[in-house]
Amino acid sequence: MKRIAVFPGSFDPITTGHMNIIGRALPLFDELIIAIGNNSEKKYFFPMEKRKAWLESLFTKEKKIKVAGYSGLTVKFCGSIKAAYIVRGIRTAADFEFERSIAQMNKAMAPDIETVFILAEPAYSAVASTIVRDIIRNGGDASAFVPPGINLQKA
Repeated sequence: MKRIAVFPGSFDPITTGHMNIIGRALPLFDELIIAIGNNSEKKYFFPMEKRKAWLESLFTKEKKIKVAGYSGLTVKFCGSIKAAYIVRGIRTAADFEFERSIAQMNKAMAPDIETVFILAEPAYSAVASTIVRDIIRNGGDASAFVPPGINLQKA
């Protein structure tokens, strides 16, 4: 049976931390879907089209990676594409507590889907999209925290 995993997130923007988790998750699965969540309650800094284009451009040569957008529950999305795993990156103890609760609720809703936590390497433990957006919003240079080739201009 094919091991299909979903790495969900807003990727607003994609960071070097995300890239690290993706690179380390890739050998574990036959297929990795980078799933861009769309929460109607949330206001995103970059439009979905731009975030999807970034991800597709970063992984054009990686046959095991697909990029998709989705809305609603992650476990429902997983079920719709027959993914049995959800990959989550953990940077801090606070991340773990938050992600653990979500993983337990997901398990209750979809017992056949496992959540796999990958601990951030120390060099990436402070890198967060929220902080990167704040740097951009305040006119700072966030290029060290995103993959090469990602244009952080809003327009």
